[in-house]
Amino acid sequence: RQLGVFPVSAGIETLRHYIDWTPFFMTWSLAGKYPRILEDEVVGEEAKRLFHDANQMLDRLAAERSLNPRGVYGLFPANRVGDDVEVYCDEQRGEVLAVSRHLRQQTEKTDFPNYCLADFVAPKSSGKADYFGAFAVTGGLEEDALAAAYDAQHDDYNKIMVKALADRLAEAFAEYLHEQVRKLHWGYAADENLSNEELIRENYQGIRPAPGYPACPEHTEKATIWQLLDVNR
Repeated sequence: RQLGVFPVSAGIETLRHYIDWTPFFMTWSLAGKYPRILEDEVVGEEAKRLFHDANQMLDRLAAERSLNPRGVYGLFPANRVGDDVEVYCDEQRGEVLAVSRHLRQQTEKTDFPNYCLADFVAPKSSGKADYFGAFAVTGGLEEDALAAAYDAQHDDYNKIMVKALADRLAEAFAEYLHEQVRKLHWGYAADENLSNEELIRENYQGIRPAPGYPACPEHTEKATIWQLLDVNR
């Protein structure tokens, strides 16, 4: 609906509803899936205590505005050329802003093709207009300072807690922003209405691949995203 690069922010009170809590408990070496872990015979009581303390800290961080999630997203005209995706300056598609490079699956297969992420973008030769989205988010640039303050007080528990929550807020922000793109900014799934559990299960239209993971294993693509979004600005 609107192409370009846009800064975005979201409050903790919004993002906490998008938190996937299971990895939070893994940070503390507690195995189990949320919310069942809260009733686990072995770790349930400890999980409840951690969950209570985590939500108290979220309340405090939100009230004091001492951790402020921020991000930026961009939507661009794009088309595939081979295994790469050309990202264009505007709908004229004459000026290439960046090239997003992808790796085709390398395993030998007999019954299935070797896919590449670029396969899911319309080829330039087709004459069809397609698009490319990217984002970068943080749970809050204040995280390190908050952790350092706890460290200075020899408070390892809250130091770990604030870092664990900042991590969860960053992931929650990614989930929230992707939902906003689908429903509003790009608008290709305007009628979507999913619960947080359904979002965690990825029951939505589209995917959210990240550089460094199997679908997009090349870590250097992070630099391409950084350049496109002018993240440091």
